[in-house]
Amino acid sequence: MHYKDAVVWKKAMTVASEIYRLAPLLPREEVYGIRSQLTRAAVSVPCNIAEGWTRESMREKAHFLAIAHGSLSELETLVTLCEEIGWFPIAQTRDPRAVIDETSRMLTTLRRRQR
Repeated sequence: MHYKDAVVWKKAMTVASEIYRLAPLLPREEVYGIRSQLTRAAVSVPCNIAEGWTRESMREKAHFLAIAHGSLSELETLVTLCEEIGWFPIAQTRDPRAVIDETSRMLTTLRRRQR
């Protein structure tokens, strides 16, 4: 199966899209701060899933899935921080958080199967 057909990759792409929709809510002075880190973490998730998917060894696959999962946790932390500071209204992060949670559960399952 190609990684583009994997539900977890599609969910990760949705997460990245949602984060790019939220990013303009950040203050202008955060373009090179939290906004940059937020979008890099969001993009890292589907990219690492794709890279891991195409690796031949199970060890490499597991490594890239772990990186994707770590980036997803970083992303969730940044979203939480932006909510607490008041930059992201909780009403606008509900849907992205649901997809983040779902993606995290899928990655946990995939990683367990790799072991």
